[in-house]
Amino acid sequence: MSKSLTTNAADAIAITPVAKDHFKSWLEDQPEAEREWLKANGFKGEAGKFVFLPSSSGRPTRVAVGADLESDPVWALALADALPEGHYKLDLKLDAAAATNVALGWSLSAYNFTRYKKPKREFATLVWPEHADKKEVEHLTRAIFLARDLINTPADDMGPPELAKAAIDLAKEVDAKHTVTIGDDLLKHNYPTIHAVGRAAAKAPCLIDLRWGDEKAPKVTLVGKGVCFDTGGLDLKGAANMLHMKKDMGGAATVLALASALMAAKTPIRLRVLIPAVENSVAGNAYHPRDIIKTRAGKTVEVGNTDAEGRLILCDALFEADSENPEILIDCATLTGAARVALGPEVQALFSTNDKLANDIVKAGESVADPIWRLPLWKPYRRMIDSKVADFNNVSGGAFGGAIIAAIYLAEFVKPTTPWAHLDIYASNEKARPGRPEGGDATGMRALYEVIRNRYA
Repeated sequence: MSKSLTTNAADAIAITPVAKDHFKSWLEDQPEAEREWLKANGFKGEAGKFVFLPSSSGRPTRVAVGADLESDPVWALALADALPEGHYKLDLKLDAAAATNVALGWSLSAYNFTRYKKPKREFATLVWPEHADKKEVEHLTRAIFLARDLINTPADDMGPPELAKAAIDLAKEVDAKHTVTIGDDLLKHNYPTIHAVGRAAAKAPCLIDLRWGDEKAPKVTLVGKGVCFDTGGLDLKGAANMLHMKKDMGGAATVLALASALMAAKTPIRLRVLIPAVENSVAGNAYHPRDIIKTRAGKTVEVGNTDAEGRLILCDALFEADSENPEILIDCATLTGAARVALGPEVQALFSTNDKLANDIVKAGESVADPIWRLPLWKPYRRMIDSKVADFNNVSGGAFGGAIIAAIYLAEFVKPTTPWAHLDIYASNEKARPGRPEGGDATGMRALYEVIRNRYA
């Protein structure tokens, strides 16, 4: 949990946010000495820029920060990291929603992955803004930090057993029920695709199943792709691509973070979380290209490529999730490079069978600065995964529409009437941005949290 927020207001330096569009009129209202100082330092209210305003003694009295409060709901994202170590407070009044956003933005910016290396510096601290929802900020920060830590941890320390332990630890904290089906027991309980993908690894594959909440409450089910490392299997990845594959369990980390936040907020739902956790490795018993696997749904799939393993493990989990007829079914997965080609690393791809759910997710993403864009489940492309020897293939024979093809494959395991959303996420930041440090991140999680809370809280 971030320690960048405090109740101690003594000796705190005031922060004055200034919007670029209103900078000239704001500047006219400042004392002459401060106007000259601001001009000398070239400050014009640009987003993310700041300048300290000194007193006659030389000690800073306040810091002017470029920020547009109207268009940027999380304008404080960069400040905890960008400002020098010190103690700060806001010198403006905000409503509860805005105050909460500022506190959350500050808190998310104060993240370090410290498991293997101590941080170089401490973050700046902020006096809790008046009216901020402390509990909301704390449980969202904790949840997102959990996802970041899980994704950033290398595969040797974050294989299927370790991912399962993280889920179990979370379950114990909130008195949730949990089961973990491991290794050959996956075959006994009819999860053949999860077993097939993970059987070649030294660490056995598993299916993590967490349940929480009143059994009579609306059912919300989350499924997360937990490929703890992806070599590509026998269709081996190149070395450059394999460097990023510790984050291939980012979908699992994201749904665990989402579940953590929803449970901490005591959301009145019947929550279920399913995470198929595997390593896609190379060994004598690895599954092969052209193998045919009978899925949990009874449908057969021909393996066109062992590097399209995510959709294989998800299909068994999705079919099980859908069997309980949830009111909402959501899966998150670092599924395709094609989604990144289409939308880049900062916008997450959404596919859905339900227009209202899809629209709600996109709008929520806009409102919390967690951008999501809907792509089509283009039904005519179903023919691209036709197989001559099985019900379908796990890949198409061409290079086009890869993210859509993957989503269409998954749709085969969910009833058309189920309100289902599939997020093809990146789960990482290529470069550090305000509030989003380089490395693992729960991309899309805050948008989903907003949707579920708005619908059920």
